[in-house]
Amino acid sequence: MKRKAVYLEGNKNLAIYVDKKNIDAIVNYIQQDQRHQKKWNYIKTIILENLRVPDVFDKEDINDECKDVYAMKFFKGQENDRIYCKRVKHATQNYIVIVASELHLKKKTQKNSSKELTLIKNIASYEYDFEE
Repeated sequence: MKRKAVYLEGNKNLAIYVDKKNIDAIVNYIQQDQRHQKKWNYIKTIILENLRVPDVFDKEDINDECKDVYAMKFFKGQENDRIYCKRVKHATQNYIVIVASELHLKKKTQKNSSKELTLIKNIASYEYDFEE
């Protein structure tokens, strides 16, 4: 399934894009208050500096087909919201892209439920064209 992704920001090695179909929901979620903005900035910094902090950004390693799906984890132990992302190599640029693909509110269980598994599998099937 071909989808479009819009550039947010990046550096010479990594870039963050947002799925164009879900951009309004994701951006509204991030900008809803200072708490969300602060957490977003923290997660964004972790991604762009290529750091490993599994409590806030980690691979959703459920099977080989979903190996490139990650989750931005907002407020674990509280609202437990997620922005599921797909990691891809940019076709024309020489860098890795993290596409914020789908917003999932209020994850209820520690393990992935069938709802999350379906969402993760769908995201794994996404292919992206990038808009600068």
